[in-house]
Amino acid sequence: MNVSSVWHTPGHTGRYRERVFAARDRLAAEHADLRGVQQRVLTDLVGFNASTGFGRRHGLGRVLTVDDFRESVPVRTYADHAPLIERTAAGERNLLSADAPAVYFTSSGSTGAHKKVPVTPRFMSTTFMPFYFAAWAPLIEHFPEVLERPDAVLNLKHDPLAAPPVTGDGRPHVGASQVDFGARFGEPLSAEPGTGAPWATLAVPTEPGDHLERAYLRLRLAVQSDLRALIGINPAMIAAVPYQLNLWWSRIVKEVRDGTLGGLPYREPDPGRAAELERLAEYFGTVRPAHVWPRLRALFCWTTGVASLYLPALREEFGPGVAVLPAPVAASEGPVGVALDRHASAGSLVASASVYEFVPADQDLAPDSATLLPHELEAGHDYHVIFSHVGGLYRYAVGDVVRVVDTVGGVPRMEYAGRGGRSDAAGERLRDAEVVRALHTALDSGGLALRNVACRVEPAAAPAGAPASPAASAAGRPAAAAPAAPRYVFAISPRTPWHERESARFTAALDGSLAAQSPGYARARSAGRLGAPAVRLLDAEAFDRDWHGAVATGIRPTQVKDRLFRQDDALWDRLTTAPRC
Repeated sequence: MNVSSVWHTPGHTGRYRERVFAARDRLAAEHADLRGVQQRVLTDLVGFNASTGFGRRHGLGRVLTVDDFRESVPVRTYADHAPLIERTAAGERNLLSADAPAVYFTSSGSTGAHKKVPVTPRFMSTTFMPFYFAAWAPLIEHFPEVLERPDAVLNLKHDPLAAPPVTGDGRPHVGASQVDFGARFGEPLSAEPGTGAPWATLAVPTEPGDHLERAYLRLRLAVQSDLRALIGINPAMIAAVPYQLNLWWSRIVKEVRDGTLGGLPYREPDPGRAAELERLAEYFGTVRPAHVWPRLRALFCWTTGVASLYLPALREEFGPGVAVLPAPVAASEGPVGVALDRHASAGSLVASASVYEFVPADQDLAPDSATLLPHELEAGHDYHVIFSHVGGLYRYAVGDVVRVVDTVGGVPRMEYAGRGGRSDAAGERLRDAEVVRALHTALDSGGLALRNVACRVEPAAAPAGAPASPAASAAGRPAAAAPAAPRYVFAISPRTPWHERESARFTAALDGSLAAQSPGYARARSAGRLGAPAVRLLDAEAFDRDWHGAVATGIRPTQVKDRLFRQDDALWDRLTTAPRC
């Protein structure tokens, strides 16, 4: 049975609700014994994998405590695991896990080349599924109408493949959103809301890699449904919807009137709905999702990082009463936190998923980094995440930073704060989270709002006679005058136009806020090693066009995320050559 048909089977919705709430209750019950649960995870992990190649090399059979584990295994990155992962993907077994991978998840594209994350049946049952089911509990508990009809949810992340790419051992190498967990792991209830809708499996063929056409086809079908929720996970996908509605509006209305899909006959013509859509456009001028789906109730996506700067205003595009629920704090490699209630940004640590360790985010990670355990974390602090789980990742530094919001029931509740890397042109060592917090402060100081933002370091003035930058030369234009010291340039699409004085005040406030967030930035500014930041205002649709430009190159929409730091000259030019405000 395929994913889309599962939602049409009798009793499915009731069984799904029971499974989701049972998973949430189980994770919440584990909070009563955080240390005991973590010890049991460690015991299971080393016991299951002690006889693997990795287990024998690192003496996992002798590991009894977290301290033993720390002494036996250094902090590791994907590059450290990669040799054994590649050998596994080529067909060798019992190297990292005693369980053979059934599939390999791709990375989300945050760090360049796609990873091969081995996904074993034991990992799915022990680590993934409990958190995965629990993640949907706040949505279906507080907005039960999302389960009333298969077409009540537009699931933007659902992207099944008929012929997925495979590794050398014949296993699919795909994104998590492209895996049918029911068929692959015997979990038919795992089909997400929205995966039974008419647009879940498109009836019209598209060219491989033509993700924009698939996005159009889904949106064209969705305008004829009474949507109650959108699921995006990646908030950039949800942010693109208002732009897409207007970009494709004429084509959508025509196809609704004609009963076509992608130019091909699909269903009975619907001139009544087409006329209604035309009236909306005529009355409002700019069509918003709230006009098309007036009974929309919820959005489900990440709510922190750069998205925290634009989601409050974006939410209004979908309706003044629409709730935004946070997707889990997780990576392709494994989960970290999941919201068990309607908190706007944070989720509780998934205690039974992995052995978790943390390093303060202001420290650089190293193989011998001293780590903290979950019960040692402090609210209001940022930490690098390190986890180990039965799927074959050991003391794995995932590259993400989380911020501990508070502690509930003895378990830290955390939100995603950004990537763990730093931007460091002059000793400022800026992290994503520090820049986002500085932007919040600077925006609030002037009552301003934005649609999106990115930044880069503009280098200091080159010596006389030095050539222009490659990007400027390739574009056939002169290089802009460079500052005397490197400086940060912020490309911003304002929510509404900013006056010159507002922009000047914002820029000064941002400079002060960055200094308050980062001692390294403050020192670099004080010593003159770093110049004052500059702001470049873009038009309202600049980031939407940039997102579409990236997807048009063949990158899956789930992988085209908000990127704060953008040093690539060509990609910066693609963003900033749009008409300016």
